[in-house]
Amino acid sequence: MAANSTIHEAIGELRRLTEVFGMRRRELASACGITEQQWRVLEQIATEHFMPSMFARERESSPAAVSKVLRQLLEKALISVSVSPEDGRQRNYELTATGREVMRRLRLRRQRAIEAIWRDLDANAVEDFIQFGRTLSERLEAYRESPDL
Repeated sequence: MAANSTIHEAIGELRRLTEVFGMRRRELASACGITEQQWRVLEQIATEHFMPSMFARERESSPAAVSKVLRQLLEKALISVSVSPEDGRQRNYELTATGREVMRRLRLRRQRAIEAIWRDLDANAVEDFIQFGRTLSERLEAYRESPDL
């Protein structure tokens, strides 16, 4: 069993890692002329059938906030929107050529960062990190659902 001081140090490092990771995502987005929130929406539009209401629910965000990001992306000509031919109440969102280029640049910069930061780490340490992260996530999720909260 880990000592309290070790546990608190681990929590501090997890907090630091989360902050640095978030900061890096914001820097990557900014370097491509968008915000982190805009990046999240672009990623979703690029990878699957995008529905603003579902995206808002999944991100615990308001539909108005998602609509605002969509308007910003439209103004930057990164996405296009059309009425669904199957259901006139639905909208189809797609990346424009400019949007695809922004995503390409983001992926390239992200891959460069992965190469620079992760590639020369010890493979066993990375595997241990994966397992520890998985176990910690599962324990946090189980605790969240417990009646002891």
